[in-house]
Amino acid sequence: MAPCFISSHVYRATGYGAAHPLGIPRIGTVMDICEAMGWLTVEAIVDSPRASVDDLLKFHDADYIEALQLAETAGRVSPEVRAKYNLGGMENPVFQGVFERASMSVGGSIHAAELSLAGRIAYHPAGGTHHGRRDRASGFCYFNDPVFAILTYLEHDLERVLYVDIDAHHGDGVEDAFADDPRVFTISVHEENRWPNSGLLRDRREGRARNLPVPKGFNDTEFAYLMDDAVMPVAEQFGPQAVVITCGADALRGDPLSRLELSNGALWDAVMQLVGLSVPTVVLGGGGYNPWTVARCWAGLWARISGQSIPGELPQTVRKILSRLESDLVDEDDVEAQWLDRIADQPNRGVVRQQVRDVASATLKAL
Repeated sequence: MAPCFISSHVYRATGYGAAHPLGIPRIGTVMDICEAMGWLTVEAIVDSPRASVDDLLKFHDADYIEALQLAETAGRVSPEVRAKYNLGGMENPVFQGVFERASMSVGGSIHAAELSLAGRIAYHPAGGTHHGRRDRASGFCYFNDPVFAILTYLEHDLERVLYVDIDAHHGDGVEDAFADDPRVFTISVHEENRWPNSGLLRDRREGRARNLPVPKGFNDTEFAYLMDDAVMPVAEQFGPQAVVITCGADALRGDPLSRLELSNGALWDAVMQLVGLSVPTVVLGGGGYNPWTVARCWAGLWARISGQSIPGELPQTVRKILSRLESDLVDEDDVEAQWLDRIADQPNRGVVRQQVRDVASATLKAL
């Protein structure tokens, strides 16, 4: 399956505003690194289309879509609109291009699913807005692009679509969107007691979901254990005809909005295990609030998906890209040397705690 990297000039702008956790360079830096490493060919890059209003209406309410369009035009919202649609506050600010960016992300995920059905592994790192709700914004997410990737598969008459979310935050918007649809099975591995404070171990949506909340300090060995002893057995039991993966980079050690401690290699290995199911697959981005760890993770993920070799040391051009990054959420003293001179993190191996074993055991029950 020939891999493709879905991109757009729109994603190079940061958006959100400087005071926001997502007001950092992400996709633009990923693209810069991949280009500097020679990992992006003309054949691999696919321009992201923009979702039409008709596309968006397949999930989102018409009045919410209109409210976001008007907010982009006006550059602000009324108190009533803010309260009704969760727009215009610190969580989901109104910024220039907000509607264009959000609808472009949806269009990219729709096209990713279509390309995967044509035999390509589709990588869309600007996707993964998994908190978006039918009628409002939530958790920095205005629309829910993973939902549209899944809907695209269902529109092509697939009857078993698997969604796997390995972001540090529970994939609540996607799980809730398909709670009553027996064709969709959702799995979410996320930090326990972390916003949105949902996705408890016992939450199963009548058997159509598995939630794996993990403790602070979650390490590579524990993640590999859960993948081998919980996620993959459940996935294989379901027997998917297609897979959508949200690979947030906020589960990495050093991210300011979680307390998990994975290396990027652990995330890459998990994604490649799921790709190994050998069905149409869409790989999306997601959260991630440390510009150094996000860029290296998603650039390296593309290298793994596309079969590129990841060097132990980076060329000077890539080091310069990384050295120019900055973040108000990461102190200068906390910037690790490996974030500046290599793509792959040092593995963070450790013991598998009993709590993680219990999560795996509970996940497998009543399959």
